[in-house]
Amino acid sequence: MNCTIKSLNYSPVKSLSFESINSCNVKKNFGVINDRIFAFSRSIDFEKAKLIEKNPNKRKLNNFLTLKNSPVLNKYNFIYKKNKLTMLLKEKELISINSDNPENFSLISEKLLELESSLEKPIFFLKNNDFPFYDTTNSNNVMNSISLININSIKDLENKINKKLEIQRFRGNFYVQGIEPFEERNWINKVIKINNIPFKVQSHIPRCVAINLKPKTDDNSINLLQSLKKNFNHFDMGIYLIALEDGKINVGDKIE
Repeated sequence: MNCTIKSLNYSPVKSLSFESINSCNVKKNFGVINDRIFAFSRSIDFEKAKLIEKNPNKRKLNNFLTLKNSPVLNKYNFIYKKNKLTMLLKEKELISINSDNPENFSLISEKLLELESSLEKPIFFLKNNDFPFYDTTNSNNVMNSISLININSIKDLENKINKKLEIQRFRGNFYVQGIEPFEERNWINKVIKINNIPFKVQSHIPRCVAINLKPKTDDNSINLLQSLKKNFNHFDMGIYLIALEDGKINVGDKIE
């Protein structure tokens, strides 16, 4: 199999902007380090927000701001480096905080509400390094934590709808090249290796309306969910992996 990592990405804030990186560390039964360790709560009080921050068993997807329920957030970018979290709009820095100090978190949520008054209040900014804000995290494990997307599967969809698509729509951690379109669907329940690190292929990734959003805009004029169903009879794009060992992944690494 001549399959390699084309690009690596992570999202410091749940459901929001992705950052491209040249390498990343993965943790056994966990995921990409620093991926989705922050989140914005949605329409819950402070006590409930602090509860779901610490206890993943109490989380529900509608407890959080996501691109599905708040597409206006797609235009913002968040960069996380050396415990410094910066919020940007069109490459312009809006606010930067030291994320080691929880007292700074209200500055981020207040800035967001200042810019987007239509968002439903209250909003609280949350952080959990031990149990990041993945959709299926609970106190026993961190499920569905690493997403792998086959670039040729995206190209196949492009050809079917005759439109160029930004790969960022699919918010993958690992984008791979060198295999046939949707070949990755045959890997379910198998173990693959990347840079000698074993990964269990857990499941397909069912998509939501967030993929309709053009990156860094609120333009949702292309209905990709409908296109997936019409052309492939499913709503999937990509697969979920679970790291079976700690290690480091680099752009260019081969998949075996």
